[in-house]
Amino acid sequence: MTSLVPSPTLPAHPAKGRSGPAAPRELSPLTHAERMKSFGEAIDVIRIRAEADLGARDVTRLRRLNWFSRGMEVVGRTLLHFSLEPFTFLAGVGALWIHKQLQTTEIGHTVLHGVYDDLEGAGRFTSKKFSWDAPIHEASWRQGHNVDHHHFTNVTGKDPDMNFGPARLTERTPHKWFHHLQFPFLIAILAPNFTFFVNLHFTGLNDLYFGNGRADEHYGKTDRSWKAIRAAHLTALRKFVPYYLKNYLFFPALAGLMFWNIWMFGKVLLGNWMAETLRDIYSAATIYCGHTGEDVADFPEGTRAKGKGEWYAMQVAATNNFEVCLPLSILCGGLDRQIEHHLFPKLPPDRLRKIAPEVRAVCAAHGVPYRTDTWWRTLKKALAHMRNLSVCELGRAAV
Repeated sequence: MTSLVPSPTLPAHPAKGRSGPAAPRELSPLTHAERMKSFGEAIDVIRIRAEADLGARDVTRLRRLNWFSRGMEVVGRTLLHFSLEPFTFLAGVGALWIHKQLQTTEIGHTVLHGVYDDLEGAGRFTSKKFSWDAPIHEASWRQGHNVDHHHFTNVTGKDPDMNFGPARLTERTPHKWFHHLQFPFLIAILAPNFTFFVNLHFTGLNDLYFGNGRADEHYGKTDRSWKAIRAAHLTALRKFVPYYLKNYLFFPALAGLMFWNIWMFGKVLLGNWMAETLRDIYSAATIYCGHTGEDVADFPEGTRAKGKGEWYAMQVAATNNFEVCLPLSILCGGLDRQIEHHLFPKLPPDRLRKIAPEVRAVCAAHGVPYRTDTWWRTLKKALAHMRNLSVCELGRAAV
């Protein structure tokens, strides 16, 4: 990992034989505390101005995007039902994938963050009313993602995303024999079934079945009673059962009954599975980039920011951006602007895209490293780091 600026609170832990990005140059004779205070104030100026500008046009944009998404669903399901040759079938798969991708990322992820909770006219697009078209339990996701992950990003023992079931995503997780298998697991099993495993993760079933690789299993979730285990299963099934019945039974059966043809059932079933798999692989490729890489900071247990500015700096140091065109960014839910998302989790993705250059300039002015690269190179570095973590300690013992 790398440190953002010289500080006893944010120590550098370079692995032997590795070199991270060059340390930020000293831009002024300010002390670390002074620079972090100034950095926090500059970020707050951006945040306050952007939040004050939120309003009806943001809700209108969301509703239009949702109408487009639902239109893609209608087009996709119609083509899947009535296609008689590969071209219209694949067009149906593509349209349905666009719907599922938008509902999971640009729409669902943003709404469940509470971005529109206080905006007039949001209606069902508020965090506690929204039900997304993805097999992930909303309340469990809000707790694990909004609270635990965003408040304690890459802090060992606090951020649940540092240990995704049996996967080892940081050097601070002790290496075990099964980590040798994690790279093919991440590529061939987890990525094509990403939302399924995300639900297992946030409802606690990953930890119950596989542990999390840490000596202090379950991050304090030590209740292993039958009541707790039953509650975790029921919570996961509350999303799994209706979601998979709709996609893998109801719509295929509707096509089969319509034409009284088992081939039609199988064709629609295949189309739904292909759209689901595309959504999961695309989402995994986005999420893998966010907080993983040789040069991404992670922090030892007990790390606490000394003030808002240092907390902002920790968010930047633990996060990657990547560069894509606008349509791909929308399908990523704005998570190509992951740095801005972690600084301003209550801003819509299009706002994050607009303020990104200003955030980058503020980081440069305060000596805080701001990482961004092409999507392919960022993903390649993330996957290489996860592959390396599967086979060795990378020269540093876990803390």
